[in-house]
Amino acid sequence: MTDETEQPEAAQPAADEMEALKAETADMRDRMLRALADAENTRRRAEREKQDASQYAITRFARDMLQIADNFARALAACPAEKREAADPQVKAVIDGVEATERQLLQALERHGVKPIDTSNGKFDPNLHQAIAEVPGNGKAGGSIVDVVQPGYTIGERLLRPAMVTVAKRDAGPAEGNGLDTKA
Repeated sequence: MTDETEQPEAAQPAADEMEALKAETADMRDRMLRALADAENTRRRAEREKQDASQYAITRFARDMLQIADNFARALAACPAEKREAADPQVKAVIDGVEATERQLLQALERHGVKPIDTSNGKFDPNLHQAIAEVPGNGKAGGSIVDVVQPGYTIGERLLRPAMVTVAKRDAGPAEGNGLDTKA
């Protein structure tokens, strides 16, 4: 009978050792999975940083090119359409060349992710626009864009330069005119 009683005692340390090995295996598996997840996250972050660096590396260069585009636009605005029509063919050719160069510059910027901010909806957005003056709205709602003084641009999802705009003044209406009848 002593053999029978010793067997469970001998089996007990083996079972305890087996449980300890299972726990250690589970712990190692968990640590391995965490390390793999961490390595994958690091790889993804590096890939995202590489894409951002590639996409936004030209930011300073693009800002400089926008100054050139602004000068083209100012040069073209300085010569109204009626003056262009009356100009001799050589002057018309120069103006046409300036227009073509401006278009080409803006197309090149757009190919590299630099896009103009759309102001066609007329709504002022402080994240995209810089108000430089409040002017009479002339029928436009207060706080809406009246005129774009300088176009704004984004590069990818980031703001490269805000659009400089004039904004319609808000009506200062009566202080107590809230539309509620307080007399009972």
